[in-house]
Amino acid sequence: MAEDQDALETVIAGGVTALTLTTAFGLLFAGVPWFWVAFPVGFGGLLPMAMGATRLYQRRQESGGQSADEDDALATLRDRYARGELTDAEFERQVERLLETEDAETVRDPSRSDASRVGAEPARERADRDRETE
Repeated sequence: MAEDQDALETVIAGGVTALTLTTAFGLLFAGVPWFWVAFPVGFGGLLPMAMGATRLYQRRQESGGQSADEDDALATLRDRYARGELTDAEFERQVERLLETEDAETVRDPSRSDASRVGAEPARERADRDRETE
């Protein structure tokens, strides 16, 4: 992963450098007397901003992964449980589903859950019901 980050920074730095040099020497060959302004603007302003934006993008890519979604989903489940929207069994089932699938969308979107589909009955609830009737 670090090699990918270094490669991205290298590409961005090379692109900004090429753009700065092309602009400055293009202005020089065009006879513009203030061509030299392209150097401080490019290397003193544009290059640091581009590198900062690249590093910000990389940090967001690292921290904005699935684990943050899972933490948010678990926090949402806890809030719903605390407000009384979920029973003990529903809360436990949703937490287990979150941990099994590691997919926060299943927990957040009740329309995706097995119990919310018409006519569907999760295997665990069916087994619990069967045990209770015995």
